[in-house]
Formats: sequence, C-alpha cells, structure tokens
Amino acid sequence: MSERGPDTGSRWSRALLSADGEEFLSYLAVERGRAASSISSYRRDLVAYEEFLAARGIGSLGAVTPTVLEDYLAFLRARGLAPASIARAHAAVRGVHRFCAAERDAPVDPTRDVERTRVPKGLPKALSENEVLRLLEAPVGTGPRTLRDRAILELLYASGLRISELAGLSLQDLDAERGLVRAFGKGSKERVVPVGRAALGAIDAWLGPAGRPAVVADRRLAKVDAEALFLSTRARRLTRQAAWVIVHRHATAAGLSDKVTPHVLRHSFATHLLDHGADIRVVQELLGHASIATTQIYTAVSTTRLRSAYLAAHPRARATAPGGGR
Repeated sequence: MSERGPDTGSRWSRALLSADGEEFLSYLAVERGRAASSISSYRRDLVAYEEFLAARGIGSLGAVTPTVLEDYLAFLRARGLAPASIARAHAAVRGVHRFCAAERDAPVDPTRDVERTRVPKGLPKALSENEVLRLLEAPVGTGPRTLRDRAILELLYASGLRISELAGLSLQDLDAERGLVRAFGKGSKERVVPVGRAALGAIDAWLGPAGRPAVVADRRLAKVDAEALFLSTRARRLTRQAAWVIVHRHATAAGLSDKVTPHVLRHSFATHLLDHGADIRVVQELLGHASIATTQIYTAVSTTRLRSAYLAAHPRARATAPGGGR
C-alpha cells in the first residue's frame, strides 16, 4: 500500500473535515457536552484519519472496511506513536463510524470487528506495609460505623477483594470458623479466599452487639439488606461507591489520600504476598485472575521493591569497586 501524502484533488483536502466528520463533532459538542479541548483533539485525529483515507482514494467513510481501519492503525504504529495516542485516535475513528451507522444511515460500522487498541497498564501502586498499618489504624472509636469501617479495611487487605466484591458479600459468604470468605468476581465467577485472624477479629466485632445489630435495631429490612454483610448507617446494603468513600475517608485521616485508589489495598495485598515469598500461582488464585499474565505485573512491582530495599540496606550495594567498576 502506498504511503504517499493526501490526494490534493480529493474533497477532504478542500475541506477541513467531511460533512459526516463535522456532524459528529457537532453532536459531541451539543448533545454530549464535550469540552472544547476534547473537540479539538477529536478534530485533529479525524483530520489525520480522513487524510489517510483520501491518500488511498477512499472517498467516504461509508467505503471504509475493517481491513482499511487495521491498515490505518498499523500506519500509526509505524510512525512511532505512543500506545495512548493510537488508542485516542482509534477512539475518535470508532466514534465517528458508530455515529454514521446510528445517525447518518451508514450501511455498516467497520470498527465493530476491529479489536480496540489497548494501552499497556503501568505498574500498580502499592502501599508500604507501614502505610497499610496507618490506614488500618485510622478508624478510631467503638461505635457501629467505626467497627464497620475497621472490618472493611481489614478484610480488603486480608483478602485482596475488589471493592465491588466486598460490597456484594452476604452473611452466608463468611465462614468465620474456617477463616474463609466466598466472593463473586467478574462474570459472577466464584472463588473462596482465606482471611487472617486480624480481619476475622474485626469482622467479629462488627457482627457483635455494638456493631451490625445496633445498626439494624428494630428496623424492618428488605431481604437484600438483611442478607448483607456490610450495611450503611441506614441499614441498607453498602454500595461499591459508599465502600470506596469509606476507604478514602480513612486514607485522608491517615495522610494517604494521594496514594489511595479503589484498588490500592488489593494491589498491596498481592505485592506484599510476593514480597514475602508467596507463589505467583497462589496469588493468581487469590486475586481471581483468569490469566497468570495479569498477575505477573505484580512480580515486577515486587522485584522493584526488593531492589530498592537492597540498595538502601546493603553496606556495599552502592560502593565503587577498585578500578572504578561497580
């Protein structure tokens, strides 16, 4: 396929964008309320896309096939664009074709069968063990809310559960006698995770007279609330959003608000297990990852942390060898 520049005789070279492209940008601005900066980014990406098509003699968006789109993505990669830039360009192209199919009577959406461009994930940020301890000690008091919050934080770190999984827990999912909790992850996939004594003790306190029963009191609960392990102060099943607010509130109290994300205790759970010698396949099972490749990112985190600890602690780690070597 030729890599020549845009065809200066094409209608796309005479206008900044095709009519379909301009209509799409207008739709984003007026109906979707996108910011001017976002519209500007979309315009740049779509102009580049239409120039690519024009250079290949393709005169309309309706004539684009999945093969053409894949060629365009390959062209962007060949130019050395960063994955995030390619993903953004792909999103703009996918958006305009979907708009044309839905609003402009285009016969087909060529992007439908083309896999999305994925941006490689960076290393997950894990708290240090001391930082986790500060977070776990942040809830202060003996009231029902404090008992609940302490149990939530302890369980998240002890089990590696996602916040959505924790919010979905019911009383029957906890086997305190055997120290196990049953969680339902993505795709309702079930897994059983062990829970340590610290978390079990915190949960036991929450389930004791001063905790959950005090919240329930004489209220008549709907079945979904009556079965829930964690409740709001109004005796409703705790939502994922509310659980995250609880984590963030105590992170702020511990001076860790800039380091805490919804997944931070899950990341810390996995990283600290590997730091202390856990087998990666065990960690994969505990996290509920379908592929070990997803879990392997934590080995890079663990290796980085181990090297940092080594360089900081070993008396000869940074010493210069005789003759100038290392």
